[in-house]
Amino acid sequence: MPVSSGKSLRIGLISDTHGLLRPEALQAMRGSDFIVHAGDIGDPAILEQLARIAPVTAVRGNNDKGAEYARISETDVLQAGAVLIYVIHDLNELDLDPAAAEFQVVVSGHSHRPSSRLRDGVLYINPGSAGPRRFSLPIAAAALRIKGKAVEAELLDLLPSS
Repeated sequence: MPVSSGKSLRIGLISDTHGLLRPEALQAMRGSDFIVHAGDIGDPAILEQLARIAPVTAVRGNNDKGAEYARISETDVLQAGAVLIYVIHDLNELDLDPAAAEFQVVVSGHSHRPSSRLRDGVLYINPGSAGPRRFSLPIAAAALRIKGKAVEAELLDLLPSS
């Protein structure tokens, strides 16, 4: 689904909620023009809550089983202004060359580890897990700011350690 406009766009990124949508995650998504959920949703009602903030695109994660997830794809493609974004839950299942396919951004989840890196001109971003804490990994989300073809990524620590 294209998101158009000449203005700066904010894309909220969230993943691995596993049935828990924290108030801090909802707050982090506020102000987004669009929200991407990179899988392991855990409860379809989470997508409904996010959709009250902005249009949502979600991919199915490895834990999203059952009929309620049948309509959710394993991958999706978004066009945000002039930027093409590929969404997949598990980056290890990526079966295309994003640079050759002219994607500027690949959004993934699965690892629960927030990360952002540029490789071959493509931004690979994992917002981390916004759901239940796993081991000592942070509770996190992310955001993209897009203006023209320029993309800036920000990792968001939802529960900073004291």
